[in-house]
Amino acid sequence: MKVLVIQQKMIGDVLASSILCNNLKLLYPNAQVDYLIYPFTTPVVENNPNIDNIIPFQDEYRKSKKAFLNFLVGIRKAKYDLVIDAYGKLESNLVVGVSGATTKIGFHKSYTNFIYTKTVKEIPQPLTNAGTALENRLNLLSSLNQNNSKLDIKPKIFLTEKEIQNGKQILEDNNIDFSKKIFMIGVLGSGNNKTYPFPFMAKVLDFIVEKTDATLLFNYMPSQKKEARAIFDLCKPETQNHIKIDVIPGSIREFLSITQHCDALIGNEGGAVNMAKALDIPTFTIFSTWIIKEAWNSFEEGNKNVSVHLKDFKPELYGAKTAKEMKKSALSLYGYFSPELLLPVLEKYLKDN
Repeated sequence: MKVLVIQQKMIGDVLASSILCNNLKLLYPNAQVDYLIYPFTTPVVENNPNIDNIIPFQDEYRKSKKAFLNFLVGIRKAKYDLVIDAYGKLESNLVVGVSGATTKIGFHKSYTNFIYTKTVKEIPQPLTNAGTALENRLNLLSSLNQNNSKLDIKPKIFLTEKEIQNGKQILEDNNIDFSKKIFMIGVLGSGNNKTYPFPFMAKVLDFIVEKTDATLLFNYMPSQKKEARAIFDLCKPETQNHIKIDVIPGSIREFLSITQHCDALIGNEGGAVNMAKALDIPTFTIFSTWIIKEAWNSFEEGNKNVSVHLKDFKPELYGAKTAKEMKKSALSLYGYFSPELLLPVLEKYLKDN
Protein backbone atom coordinates (compact mmCIF):
# COMPACT_ATOMS: atom_id res chain seq x y z
CA MET A 1 0.00 0.00 0.00
CA LYS A 2 1.31 3.46 -0.91
CA VAL A 3 0.12 6.55 0.96
CA LEU A 4 0.72 10.25 0.30
CA VAL A 5 0.09 12.85 3.02
CA ILE A 6 -0.01 16.49 1.87
CA GLN A 7 0.75 19.51 4.07
CA GLN A 8 2.18 22.45 2.12
CA LYS A 9 2.40 25.06 4.83
CA MET A 10 4.56 26.41 7.67
CA ILE A 11 6.73 24.47 10.12
CA GLY A 12 4.09 24.26 12.86
CA ASP A 13 1.52 22.89 10.41
CA VAL A 14 3.94 20.34 8.96
CA LEU A 15 4.86 19.14 12.44
CA ALA A 16 1.18 18.94 13.40
CA SER A 17 0.25 16.92 10.32
CA SER A 18 3.14 14.52 10.90
CA ILE A 19 0.81 12.77 13.37
CA LEU A 20 -1.00 11.47 10.27
CA CYS A 21 2.18 9.73 9.14
CA ASN A 22 2.83 8.36 12.63
CA ASN A 23 -0.63 6.87 12.92
CA LEU A 24 -0.79 5.57 9.36
CA LYS A 25 2.19 3.38 10.21
CA LEU A 26 0.25 2.20 13.24
CA LEU A 27 -2.80 1.34 11.14
CA TYR A 28 -0.83 -0.02 8.16
CA PRO A 29 2.62 -1.17 9.40
CA ASN A 30 3.72 -2.34 5.95
CA ALA A 31 2.55 0.74 4.04
CA GLN A 32 4.86 3.18 2.31
CA VAL A 33 4.07 6.62 3.75
CA ASP A 34 5.31 9.66 1.82
CA TYR A 35 4.98 13.27 3.00
CA LEU A 36 4.57 16.20 0.58
CA ILE A 37 5.84 19.43 2.19
CA TYR A 38 7.79 22.60 1.43
CA PRO A 39 11.58 22.02 1.56
CA PHE A 40 12.22 24.57 4.33
CA THR A 41 9.96 22.62 6.72
CA THR A 42 11.87 19.35 6.32
CA PRO A 43 13.98 19.69 9.52
CA VAL A 44 11.01 19.04 11.83
CA VAL A 45 10.33 15.64 10.25
CA GLU A 46 13.89 14.48 9.61
CA ASN A 47 14.63 11.01 11.05
CA ASN A 48 10.92 10.33 11.61
CA PRO A 49 10.78 6.54 11.25
CA ASN A 50 7.14 6.73 10.15
CA ILE A 51 7.94 8.69 6.97
CA ASP A 52 9.45 6.68 4.16
CA ASN A 53 9.97 9.52 1.69
CA ILE A 54 9.79 13.29 1.94
CA ILE A 55 8.41 14.73 -1.31
CA PRO A 56 9.55 18.39 -1.54
CA PHE A 57 7.18 20.83 -3.20
CA GLN A 58 9.77 23.07 -4.85
CA ASP A 59 9.40 26.82 -5.42
CA GLU A 60 9.79 26.27 -9.16
CA TYR A 61 6.47 24.42 -9.27
CA ARG A 62 4.78 27.74 -8.52
CA LYS A 63 6.84 29.70 -11.02
CA SER A 64 6.78 27.29 -13.94
CA LYS A 65 3.67 25.58 -15.29
CA LYS A 66 5.88 23.07 -17.08
CA ALA A 67 7.73 22.16 -13.87
CA PHE A 68 4.45 21.82 -11.99
CA LEU A 69 2.98 19.65 -14.75
CA ASN A 70 6.03 17.38 -14.66
CA PHE A 71 5.65 17.13 -10.89
CA LEU A 72 1.99 16.13 -11.23
CA VAL A 73 2.93 13.51 -13.81
CA GLY A 74 5.39 12.10 -11.28
CA ILE A 75 2.68 11.92 -8.65
CA ARG A 76 0.42 10.08 -11.10
CA LYS A 77 3.16 7.60 -11.97
CA ALA A 78 3.79 6.89 -8.26
CA LYS A 79 0.39 5.16 -8.16
CA TYR A 80 -0.65 6.01 -4.63
CA ASP A 81 -3.50 3.97 -3.17
CA LEU A 82 -4.42 6.57 -0.56
CA VAL A 83 -3.96 10.35 -0.50
CA ILE A 84 -4.71 12.46 2.58
CA ASP A 85 -4.83 16.22 2.02
CA ALA A 86 -4.34 18.20 5.24
CA TYR A 87 -3.72 21.42 3.29
CA GLY A 88 -6.85 21.80 1.20
CA LYS A 89 -5.73 24.59 -1.15
CA LEU A 90 -5.59 24.75 -4.96
CA GLU A 91 -2.10 23.25 -5.21
CA SER A 92 -2.97 20.23 -3.10
CA ASN A 93 -6.39 19.92 -4.77
CA LEU A 94 -4.61 19.47 -8.10
CA VAL A 95 -2.25 16.88 -6.62
CA VAL A 96 -5.19 14.93 -5.22
CA GLY A 97 -7.13 15.22 -8.46
CA VAL A 98 -4.40 13.78 -10.68
CA SER A 99 -3.11 11.20 -8.20
CA GLY A 100 -5.40 8.43 -9.38
CA ALA A 101 -5.65 7.15 -5.81
CA THR A 102 -8.59 4.92 -4.94
CA THR A 103 -9.13 6.70 -1.63
CA LYS A 104 -8.76 10.47 -1.34
CA ILE A 105 -9.48 12.18 2.00
CA GLY A 106 -9.66 15.88 2.79
CA PHE A 107 -11.51 18.51 4.79
CA HIS A 108 -15.11 19.29 3.88
CA LYS A 109 -15.51 22.33 1.64
CA SER A 110 -18.56 22.71 -0.57
CA TYR A 111 -16.52 23.82 -3.58
CA THR A 112 -13.90 21.01 -3.48
CA ASN A 113 -15.79 18.01 -2.09
CA PHE A 114 -16.00 16.43 -5.55
CA ILE A 115 -12.22 15.91 -5.55
CA TYR A 116 -12.29 13.54 -2.57
CA THR A 117 -13.88 10.17 -1.88
CA LYS A 118 -14.25 11.09 1.80
CA THR A 119 -14.40 14.48 3.52
CA VAL A 120 -14.25 15.41 7.19
CA LYS A 121 -15.91 18.45 8.75
CA GLU A 122 -13.65 20.44 11.05
CA ILE A 123 -14.77 20.84 14.66
CA PRO A 124 -14.80 24.45 15.97
CA GLN A 125 -14.11 23.67 19.63
CA PRO A 126 -11.58 21.22 21.12
CA LEU A 127 -12.74 17.99 22.70
CA THR A 128 -9.41 17.31 24.43
CA ASN A 129 -6.37 19.28 25.59
CA ALA A 130 -4.71 18.60 22.21
CA GLY A 131 -6.55 21.52 20.58
CA THR A 132 -8.52 21.67 17.35
CA ALA A 133 -5.48 21.96 15.05
CA LEU A 134 -4.42 18.44 16.03
CA GLU A 135 -7.88 16.99 16.60
CA ASN A 136 -9.09 17.97 13.14
CA ARG A 137 -6.03 16.46 11.53
CA LEU A 138 -6.43 13.18 13.40
CA ASN A 139 -10.09 13.08 12.35
CA LEU A 140 -8.89 12.68 8.76
CA LEU A 141 -8.02 9.10 9.73
CA SER A 142 -11.41 8.31 11.30
CA SER A 143 -12.74 6.34 8.32
CA LEU A 144 -9.53 4.29 8.17
CA ASN A 145 -9.50 3.26 11.83
CA GLN A 146 -11.87 0.32 11.45
CA ASN A 147 -10.66 -1.44 14.61
CA ASN A 148 -10.83 1.70 16.77
CA SER A 149 -7.12 1.51 17.49
CA LYS A 150 -5.78 4.00 20.03
CA LEU A 151 -4.12 6.73 17.99
CA ASP A 152 -1.34 9.04 19.17
CA ILE A 153 -2.26 12.70 18.74
CA LYS A 154 1.01 14.22 19.96
CA PRO A 155 3.61 15.27 17.34
CA LYS A 156 7.16 14.08 17.90
CA ILE A 157 10.57 15.25 16.77
CA PHE A 158 13.31 12.66 16.46
CA LEU A 159 16.82 13.87 17.33
CA THR A 160 19.86 11.64 16.99
CA GLU A 161 22.18 11.13 19.96
CA LYS A 162 24.87 12.95 17.99
CA GLU A 163 22.58 15.98 17.58
CA ILE A 164 21.72 16.00 21.28
CA GLN A 165 25.39 15.91 22.23
CA ASN A 166 26.15 18.65 19.71
CA GLY A 167 23.53 20.89 21.32
CA LYS A 168 25.11 20.37 24.72
CA GLN A 169 28.55 21.10 23.31
CA ILE A 170 27.36 24.40 21.83
CA LEU A 171 26.09 25.47 25.25
CA GLU A 172 29.32 24.38 26.94
CA ASP A 173 31.42 26.24 24.36
CA ASN A 174 29.42 29.38 25.22
CA ASN A 175 30.06 28.94 28.95
CA ILE A 176 26.46 28.21 29.85
CA ASP A 177 26.06 27.36 33.54
CA PHE A 178 23.99 24.16 33.69
CA SER A 179 23.44 24.61 37.43
CA LYS A 180 21.04 27.46 36.61
CA LYS A 181 17.78 27.36 34.71
CA ILE A 182 18.12 27.78 30.94
CA PHE A 183 15.18 29.26 29.06
CA MET A 184 14.86 29.49 25.28
CA ILE A 185 13.03 32.73 24.50
CA GLY A 186 10.75 33.01 21.47
CA VAL A 187 11.55 36.68 21.41
CA LEU A 188 9.93 37.43 18.04
CA GLY A 189 6.95 36.08 16.14
CA SER A 190 6.84 35.41 12.42
CA GLY A 191 5.51 38.93 11.79
CA ASN A 192 4.58 42.16 13.54
CA ASN A 193 1.02 41.01 14.17
CA LYS A 194 2.34 37.89 15.93
CA THR A 195 5.00 39.60 18.05
CA TYR A 196 4.50 40.82 21.62
CA PRO A 197 5.52 44.53 21.67
CA PHE A 198 9.23 45.03 22.28
CA PRO A 199 8.93 47.11 25.50
CA PHE A 200 6.46 44.57 26.90
CA MET A 201 8.73 41.63 26.05
CA ALA A 202 11.68 43.38 27.69
CA LYS A 203 9.67 43.71 30.91
CA VAL A 204 8.79 40.02 30.73
CA LEU A 205 12.48 39.12 30.38
CA ASP A 206 13.40 41.42 33.29
CA PHE A 207 10.79 39.63 35.38
CA ILE A 208 12.07 36.16 34.45
CA VAL A 209 15.65 36.99 35.42
CA GLU A 210 14.56 38.70 38.62
CA LYS A 211 12.55 35.67 39.70
CA THR A 212 14.82 32.84 38.53
CA ASP A 213 18.38 34.09 37.86
CA ALA A 214 18.12 32.00 34.68
CA THR A 215 20.19 32.12 31.52
CA LEU A 216 18.17 33.30 28.52
CA LEU A 217 18.78 32.22 24.92
CA PHE A 218 17.11 34.14 22.09
CA ASN A 219 15.42 32.29 19.23
CA TYR A 220 15.09 34.39 16.09
CA MET A 221 15.78 34.18 12.38
CA PRO A 222 18.99 35.76 11.01
CA SER A 223 16.84 38.38 9.26
CA GLN A 224 15.46 39.40 12.66
CA LYS A 225 18.81 40.15 14.30
CA LYS A 226 18.19 43.91 14.42
CA GLU A 227 14.80 43.42 16.11
CA ALA A 228 16.21 40.91 18.62
CA ARG A 229 18.94 43.37 19.49
CA ALA A 230 16.35 46.12 19.99
CA ILE A 231 14.57 44.02 22.61
CA PHE A 232 17.90 43.21 24.27
CA ASP A 233 18.68 46.93 24.50
CA LEU A 234 15.33 47.60 26.21
CA CYS A 235 16.14 45.14 29.02
CA LYS A 236 17.73 46.15 32.29
CA PRO A 237 21.56 45.82 32.46
CA GLU A 238 21.22 42.93 34.92
CA THR A 239 18.92 41.10 32.51
CA GLN A 240 21.31 41.72 29.62
CA ASN A 241 24.03 39.96 31.61
CA HIS A 242 21.84 36.85 31.64
CA ILE A 243 21.06 36.89 27.90
CA LYS A 244 23.38 34.93 25.60
CA ILE A 245 22.31 36.84 22.50
CA ASP A 246 25.20 35.54 20.40
CA VAL A 247 24.25 31.87 20.79
CA ILE A 248 22.62 31.62 17.38
CA PRO A 249 21.75 28.15 16.04
CA GLY A 250 23.03 27.58 12.53
CA SER A 251 19.97 25.59 11.50
CA ILE A 252 16.57 24.43 12.71
CA ARG A 253 18.04 21.06 13.72
CA GLU A 254 20.70 22.87 15.74
CA PHE A 255 17.98 24.96 17.40
CA LEU A 256 16.23 21.73 18.32
CA SER A 257 19.41 20.18 19.70
CA ILE A 258 19.98 23.24 21.92
CA THR A 259 16.34 23.49 23.04
CA GLN A 260 16.54 19.84 24.10
CA HIS A 261 18.77 21.02 26.98
CA CYS A 262 16.58 23.95 28.06
CA ASP A 263 14.23 23.94 31.04
CA ALA A 264 11.47 25.64 29.04
CA LEU A 265 10.66 27.72 25.99
CA ILE A 266 8.97 31.03 26.77
CA GLY A 267 7.69 33.54 24.24
CA ASN A 268 5.56 34.26 21.21
CA GLU A 269 3.30 31.58 19.80
CA GLY A 270 4.61 29.93 16.66
CA GLY A 271 6.58 27.06 15.23
CA ALA A 272 9.22 27.16 17.98
CA VAL A 273 6.58 26.48 20.63
CA ASN A 274 5.23 23.52 18.69
CA MET A 275 8.74 22.17 18.23
CA ALA A 276 9.47 22.47 21.95
CA LYS A 277 6.29 20.56 22.79
CA ALA A 278 7.28 17.85 20.31
CA LEU A 279 10.58 17.56 22.23
CA ASP A 280 8.58 17.36 25.48
CA ILE A 281 10.07 20.66 26.70
CA PRO A 282 7.76 22.83 28.88
CA THR A 283 6.36 25.97 27.24
CA PHE A 284 4.88 29.31 28.25
CA THR A 285 3.19 30.85 25.23
CA ILE A 286 2.11 34.44 24.61
CA PHE A 287 -0.54 34.26 21.90
CA SER A 288 -1.00 36.91 19.27
CA THR A 289 -4.10 39.02 19.84
CA TRP A 290 -5.86 37.58 16.77
CA ILE A 291 -4.85 33.91 16.68
CA ILE A 292 -7.46 31.40 17.87
CA LYS A 293 -5.94 30.05 21.07
CA GLU A 294 -8.15 26.96 21.16
CA ALA A 295 -6.60 25.69 17.94
CA TRP A 296 -2.97 25.72 19.05
CA ASN A 297 -2.83 25.68 22.88
CA SER A 298 -2.18 21.95 22.82
CA PHE A 299 -1.42 19.76 25.83
CA GLU A 300 -2.07 22.36 28.50
CA GLU A 301 -2.70 20.55 31.76
CA GLY A 302 -2.07 23.33 34.23
CA ASN A 303 1.68 23.68 34.73
CA LYS A 304 3.99 22.12 32.09
CA ASN A 305 2.44 23.92 29.11
CA VAL A 306 0.68 27.22 29.80
CA SER A 307 -0.49 29.98 27.47
CA VAL A 308 -1.96 33.45 27.77
CA HIS A 309 -4.15 35.38 25.35
CA LEU A 310 -5.55 38.89 25.60
CA LYS A 311 -9.02 37.38 25.33
CA ASP A 312 -8.38 35.54 28.64
CA PHE A 313 -8.20 38.89 30.40
CA LYS A 314 -10.35 41.19 28.27
CA PRO A 315 -13.00 39.12 26.47
CA GLU A 316 -15.13 42.23 25.99
CA LEU A 317 -12.68 43.39 23.29
CA TYR A 318 -13.62 40.43 21.11
CA GLY A 319 -17.33 39.76 21.26
CA ALA A 320 -18.34 37.43 18.43
CA LYS A 321 -15.73 38.63 15.92
CA THR A 322 -13.82 36.05 13.88
CA ALA A 323 -10.05 35.67 13.84
CA LYS A 324 -9.98 37.18 10.36
CA GLU A 325 -11.82 40.25 11.63
CA MET A 326 -9.56 40.56 14.68
CA LYS A 327 -6.40 40.28 12.55
CA LYS A 328 -7.00 43.79 11.21
CA SER A 329 -6.81 45.14 14.77
CA ALA A 330 -3.96 42.92 15.99
CA LEU A 331 -1.42 45.68 16.57
CA SER A 332 -3.79 48.06 18.33
CA LEU A 333 -5.05 45.21 20.52
CA TYR A 334 -1.51 44.56 21.72
CA GLY A 335 -1.73 47.92 23.48
CA TYR A 336 -4.22 46.37 25.90
CA PHE A 337 -2.05 43.30 26.51
CA SER A 338 0.29 44.81 29.11
CA PRO A 339 2.81 42.66 31.02
CA GLU A 340 0.92 43.35 34.24
CA LEU A 341 -1.85 41.09 32.95
CA LEU A 342 0.27 38.04 32.29
CA LEU A 343 3.07 38.31 34.89
CA PRO A 344 1.05 36.71 37.73
CA VAL A 345 0.42 33.70 35.46
CA LEU A 346 4.09 33.62 34.46
CA GLU A 347 5.22 33.81 38.08
CA LYS A 348 3.23 30.70 38.97
CA TYR A 349 4.59 28.96 35.88
CA LEU A 350 8.18 29.74 36.82
CA LYS A 351 7.61 28.36 40.32
CA ASP A 352 6.13 25.15 38.90
CA ASN A 353 8.97 24.66 36.43
